[in-house]
Amino acid sequence: MSDRKIIAVVGATGAQGGGLVRAILDDPDGGFAARALTRDPSSDKARALADLGAEVVAADVDDEASIRDAFEGAYGAYCVTFFWEHFSPDKELAQATAMARAAKETDIQHAIWSTLEDTRKWIPLDDDRMPTLMGNYKVPHFDSKGDADAVFAELGVPITWLLTSFYWDNLIFFGMGPTPGPDGRLMFTLPMADKRLPGIAAEDIGRCALGIFKRPDLIGQRVGIAGGHLTGEEMAESLTRALGQEVGYNAVTPEAYRGFGFPGAEDLGNMFQFKAEFEDYYTGARDLGFSRSLNPALQTFDEWLDANADRIPME
Repeated sequence: MSDRKIIAVVGATGAQGGGLVRAILDDPDGGFAARALTRDPSSDKARALADLGAEVVAADVDDEASIRDAFEGAYGAYCVTFFWEHFSPDKELAQATAMARAAKETDIQHAIWSTLEDTRKWIPLDDDRMPTLMGNYKVPHFDSKGDADAVFAELGVPITWLLTSFYWDNLIFFGMGPTPGPDGRLMFTLPMADKRLPGIAAEDIGRCALGIFKRPDLIGQRVGIAGGHLTGEEMAESLTRALGQEVGYNAVTPEAYRGFGFPGAEDLGNMFQFKAEFEDYYTGARDLGFSRSLNPALQTFDEWLDANADRIPME
């Protein structure tokens, strides 16, 4: 154990971090050990990781000193933020900055920053194709991560910028699964028209991240991952097969989606519009073959559904 390189994993009880911790623990000959960072080491999820063999330590992304202490002695660090807990781009940037400084001060040799595009590079704030949100963003939970990209670069952290994709797990946990329409028929709603949406099983993000840590040649690179590039119609067809009942595709407009009224609806409506309008770029940045080279066990949407369809609420 002592000769293994320690990977300090921020958000170890979350979707991305938890996937990485389990990937490390499932690869005992891979040369890495998992240090799971969490605000509450006594939580059920944290104790489960400890039972699997992870070193669990207390750290809070709002407390830079605790992050620095948790990074001490580690070879690598997986850095991720939690926008949907607070909906604040400023808070997200502050958390990323704290992680970047901690990585630099503790001489982390390879960090991964889980990021997304700054959509303002494609759709400037004065472009009225979509509304500007919070005064300074088109897609706040994307753009704030884009702001943080420069922080890691300016501090000279040895970093791989990892572009993630739409979690298929959102169908379970984020209310994006099929719901009955007025006629009772199940409908899967996306504002993507006939455009392809890169998606991935959340667990596979962690497995791909482990593949990146095994490749120091990716330091300084910007890489994207996905398990599939599927249209809404194709996803509905897969859902029909997996759920055993017909699921239609409800291709609403981005304007309609922004008006749904749930927290973050405007942000997500803009996000899907960006993905649709820049489909070729967005899918091209998330190459399926490269993703599978990092994670040979990468799941397709159909494979993910075979394991998870019974967990998707439909009401």
